[in-house]
Amino acid sequence: MGQERVERVWRERRKETIKRGGERLLRVEGEGGIKELQETGEKEEQTMAVWIQAQQLQGDALHQMQSLYGQHFPIEVRHYLSQWIESQLWDAVDLENPQEEFKAKRLLDGLIQELQNKAEHQVGEDGFLLKIKLGHYANQLKSTYDRCPLELVRCIKHILYTEQRLVREATNSASPLGAMMDSMSQKYQQINQAFEELRMFTQDTENDLRKLQHNQEYFIIQYQESLRIQAQLTSLATLPPADRQLREPGLLSKRATVDAWLTREANTLQKYRLDLAEKHQKTLQLLRKQQTVILDDELIQWKRRQQLAGNGGPPEGGLDILQSWCEKLAETIWQNRQQIRRAEHLRQQLPIPGPIEDLLNELNSAITDIITTLVTSTFIIEKQPPQVLKTQTKFAATVRLLVKATIISEQQAKAVLKNENTRNESSGEILNNNCVMEYHQTTGTLSAHFRNMSLKRIKRSDRRGAESVTEEKFTILFESQFSIGGNELGFHVKTPSLPVVVIVHGSQDNNATATVLWDNAFAEPGRVPFMVPDKVLWPQLCEAINIKYKSEVQSNRGLSEENLVFLAQKAFSSSSNNPEDYRSMTMTWSQFNRESLPGRNFTFWQWFDGVMELTKKHLKPHWNDGAILGFVNKQQAQDMLMSKPNGTFLLRFSDSEIGGVTIAWVAENPNKAGERMVWNLMPYTTKDFTIRSLADRISDLNHLLFLYPDRSKDEVFSKYYTPPLSKAVDGYVKPQIKQVVPDFATANPDQTGLNQTYMDHSASPAPVSHQHAYGIYPPMSDSVLDADGDFDLDDTMDVARHVEELLRRPVDSQWGGQQS
Repeated sequence: MGQERVERVWRERRKETIKRGGERLLRVEGEGGIKELQETGEKEEQTMAVWIQAQQLQGDALHQMQSLYGQHFPIEVRHYLSQWIESQLWDAVDLENPQEEFKAKRLLDGLIQELQNKAEHQVGEDGFLLKIKLGHYANQLKSTYDRCPLELVRCIKHILYTEQRLVREATNSASPLGAMMDSMSQKYQQINQAFEELRMFTQDTENDLRKLQHNQEYFIIQYQESLRIQAQLTSLATLPPADRQLREPGLLSKRATVDAWLTREANTLQKYRLDLAEKHQKTLQLLRKQQTVILDDELIQWKRRQQLAGNGGPPEGGLDILQSWCEKLAETIWQNRQQIRRAEHLRQQLPIPGPIEDLLNELNSAITDIITTLVTSTFIIEKQPPQVLKTQTKFAATVRLLVKATIISEQQAKAVLKNENTRNESSGEILNNNCVMEYHQTTGTLSAHFRNMSLKRIKRSDRRGAESVTEEKFTILFESQFSIGGNELGFHVKTPSLPVVVIVHGSQDNNATATVLWDNAFAEPGRVPFMVPDKVLWPQLCEAINIKYKSEVQSNRGLSEENLVFLAQKAFSSSSNNPEDYRSMTMTWSQFNRESLPGRNFTFWQWFDGVMELTKKHLKPHWNDGAILGFVNKQQAQDMLMSKPNGTFLLRFSDSEIGGVTIAWVAENPNKAGERMVWNLMPYTTKDFTIRSLADRISDLNHLLFLYPDRSKDEVFSKYYTPPLSKAVDGYVKPQIKQVVPDFATANPDQTGLNQTYMDHSASPAPVSHQHAYGIYPPMSDSVLDADGDFDLDDTMDVARHVEELLRRPVDSQWGGQQS
């Protein structure tokens, strides 16, 4: 039944209710058959969504809904108090916490009070009967749950959850929108439902076990009676024949009766034991299934999300939900294990020949395997250590047990995976690698936080082929030994961290990051440490570097399809502008970060990493504003600018330099009248932007007028300009460095000659004769152009430092005045 039909039926019923003066009839099938339930319409203005929709269920769904009710909770109570029931915070009660019982008691008292109030307001002949019935239900619920109010909460939560599920399933079958429900929410509900089934199964076997124990105790009493009768028969031999003949028939008859009962009861007990074992088998099957969902699906997915988060992907999410599931699993497993052990104790107490001994041994072995898998699989690294690990540098990690940390190599990690003895070997020495677990009462977790670990030394293995030290992967291995159940079961658990690459100098960081990015992006779950494919499809790599770029730059503006085409052209030395040409192409690890790009002395990753670092440190606001096109080559820039007015410029990342950005602009050729050409400024790097920002540099260049395609440069960049300098104080003026491009330097009416200082950048493609314009200072003799006519940043820095030193002197002294 679709959602629209449900709502239509509800509207029609509301209209009918109003017409009939606030009274309506609802047919429900309860324990007493088909009944007519009356309800006043005084509160019909508020929709009782779940209950109203539940009444529209049909077929098997309706029978499932009806089976939820009985003496433990009558369907009439659900009907008459539907609005009140659905408005209570049942989920706020933690059923596993006995201290929450006061909340449950308050809800029970409220339910009884509501029933009594509803009963008191009934009038008329029909109202009289309903008044008696509701009062009876109030007393019945109080008697049933007064000593265990948490069971009432458990019952109602189960009812509401099942009703919601049945309504949702019925709605989804007819509603396209419903079919697109959040799969994660649906999966969580399935897990919670499975836990409820496990709870019911476990409670059922607990009841059967108690019944078995009671019957066995009675059997033992009768068996003792049989022994007593046998002892009396034996003692008859000492009596005179007359007395023996008088008493012997009665005792023989009594013994025969008791023995016959014992024989029948022994068969009954054996059947009870077999039935209980079969139920435990079914429970263990469901436990294994639930554990597989949580450990092999949810936990593995969480670990995968944690790994992708290392590349800048979305956060992996907290462990609270997983922890609650694992705790429920552990509790249910332990309860069943204790039941199986009690059943074994009963068997030992009263051995009866049959297959039960083997069955119990199998069950005990199976339940031990299940709990061992749970314990060893849920030893979780909540906070991973850094994946690029520099020696002699502090780092941190968090796990949830009493643990010890060591660093091991890839080969040692493979041995751990195979449960082979690593003979306590390690590949280095970690300081402060022992930690004691702490119980955090607010979160209910046991965790150990290593705050000050430091890798003192590293022992590297023999490298393979062209492998460099920044391609060698290690892992931090966390270990713990503990026992559960009063030392009943002991465990030695281990869990490796995500792969780490050890470096000794910051210059190795970018290559180490490439190794980590490739591993995080393309590792398969359950792999042999630390196998990754040697080549991947270009679209897969695009996804990985786009996530990394957005994370590093901390921007929602990722790489566009045009940007990715540019990167493909660079990676594959291709000229195609069609994205489809690259979808089936693969990129190898060697192409990514071993082999230099054609004509360059750096790899594809080194160039891309340089762009990220520059953007992250100096260009982030301009990238977010869309002011930087970035991924455009020199020829593309020329084609784009030649159709625009003079003074139009764009910003693109340098092809020839790591971490460089250049300005390309269109202007007249000063050497040939009437000819226009595109100029490219020598690239700016981080070193330049530590002296003067990009926005201020663009402001200095008066020949730059419009940001491509047609936006005024001040409209785009003025909010980032450095405010004008304040006036001189006590005869001192603060120095300021500005830049000019020779042959494009024009007067700026807003600037005074006395305070101008220029940092020259020559333009390409043609060398421009260099001119200094330092206002009050004479030209310096040293040229800042190298032998090839290109701009030399180091020489210009010398000029800038010289100018700054001069400007620190009092202003008056420049004109021969008295020094202050």
